[in-house]
Amino acid sequence: MTPVELMGLQVEPNTGAPIVLLRETDDPHRILPVFIGTPEAIAIAVGMEGAMASRPLTHDLLIDVLEGADTRLERVDVTALEDGTFHAELRLHGPGGSRRVSSRPSDAIALAVRLGAPMFASEAVLDEAGLEVVEAEETTGPPLTAGEIEAEVAQFTSFLDEVDPADFEDSP
Repeated sequence: MTPVELMGLQVEPNTGAPIVLLRETDDPHRILPVFIGTPEAIAIAVGMEGAMASRPLTHDLLIDVLEGADTRLERVDVTALEDGTFHAELRLHGPGGSRRVSSRPSDAIALAVRLGAPMFASEAVLDEAGLEVVEAEETTGPPLTAGEIEAEVAQFTSFLDEVDPADFEDSP
């Protein structure tokens, strides 16, 4: 298993489907895009923000159940990719010992984000679905941080919201 980190959530431009992006922490830093549903994306985003609902959401409830059973989430493993569907496992440890529980990756990630648990992906999954990011040969400065990238995307999105196609027409 290879350690991965949550890079964030994106929306696939053609379909509008949410994608969770996991990144291999060591070289070659492959990106693992996992398509998920909108409710699952919201659950992950809520966990990333550390937001608390007035009543427990499903993942918060599961955390309360785990804590009540004196069980902790040791890690999340993305274990397989079968017919385009990712599979994951929760590795739990409690009074009865260690257990593996099958999970959808989106639910596993939502729990890991809330609990700060490490995440891993199998080498086979990364080999099959991981994308290597090729860096440009020439750079004009140091690499951008995640915050700088988000700011650039926000600025470009703002531009797109305000631009009018007529701005690009040739005037006589």
